[in-house]
Amino acid sequence: MTLPPPIYDLNLLLESALDEDRREKILADVETMIVNQGELLGSHDWGVRPTAYEVRKHADASYHLIQFHGAPPLLEELNRTLKITDGVVRFRVIKLKPGTPAPPEQRPPFAAVGEDPSGE
Repeated sequence: MTLPPPIYDLNLLLESALDEDRREKILADVETMIVNQGELLGSHDWGVRPTAYEVRKHADASYHLIQFHGAPPLLEELNRTLKITDGVVRFRVIKLKPGTPAPPEQRPPFAAVGEDPSGE
């Protein structure tokens, strides 16, 4: 019996100050790599959010989640390419265990401490 191919999550944090064209180019290049060597399952844009701590002197980042099937050569190419791409603050590829629930949709916008979440 053949096991289904593993699902990977690519968590990608891009500089929030990047212009929209550059951000879209980075995402399109990543998705093209995945489509050429694997299977793209989903792409989620979670918007600009504060980071838990400063990463490379950035207090916030544009969060993206890309789910895909792929082989080790694809993972190596993503790792190599994202390490040298300007505008990438941080990335992480995670192999999901079977039965892992689907990712949540975009959460409500971040509210500062002491702010009323209802907006009133």
